[in-house]
Amino acid sequence: MKNDKIYRNEWKYICRSSKLEVLEQRLAAVLEKDIHSAPSGNYEIHSLYFDDYQDTCARENEAGLPKRFKYRIRYYGACPEQLRLEYKEKLYGRCRKESCVLPPELYQDLMEGRADEVFWKTEDPLLKRFCVDVMTRMFAPKAIVDYERTAYVEPIANVRITLDRNISVSADTAHFQDGEYRKFPLLPEGQHVLEAKFDYVLPQYLKKLIPDCSGLVQTAFSKYYMGRVRLQSLV
Repeated sequence: MKNDKIYRNEWKYICRSSKLEVLEQRLAAVLEKDIHSAPSGNYEIHSLYFDDYQDTCARENEAGLPKRFKYRIRYYGACPEQLRLEYKEKLYGRCRKESCVLPPELYQDLMEGRADEVFWKTEDPLLKRFCVDVMTRMFAPKAIVDYERTAYVEPIANVRITLDRNISVSADTAHFQDGEYRKFPLLPEGQHVLEAKFDYVLPQYLKKLIPDCSGLVQTAFSKYYMGRVRLQSLV
């Protein structure tokens, strides 16, 4: 299990396609591409988000509570058998994440309501904790969020800047792995999300580059929460 106890800053911006392209050209000149990037330079991310029977995670986000968390199961590209369970916690605007490998057979057990069996089959503390929340708080799949990501890194300062395009949401959680679900855009056409993630200090040249060169305004943006709002608007 990966357990990053450091709370990292996470600055987010809504960015139009034209400005995103200009910014990407400038980032490419000073930063390295993420090692997981495909030859095209980007990769797809598919996330299945969970919430309890009271939709606590969504409600706490809406209320802007300083401490909140969420669970998601994620895979990259066209590899739905390579699943990871992630726990993401936010504390006064800073974030940390725990993650672990989720074997396909245990994922299937979870989806078929056998969290009690998964609890005894695994030794991973994160997966055990998730099973307890499924059993006691009735955490269940609520939404799928998909998008295309381009990521740049600055390894010395541990900075990661991501450009997330074509963000969509689906309520058809039963088809998470096969991809056979209808998607709805999360943002108006031509709008995407830029995120800057760093431990303590964002290097000055990047701090100046993002807002000054692109005319961007920092904003709070939760893909899960906005996805739930989008789905609710369709009812």
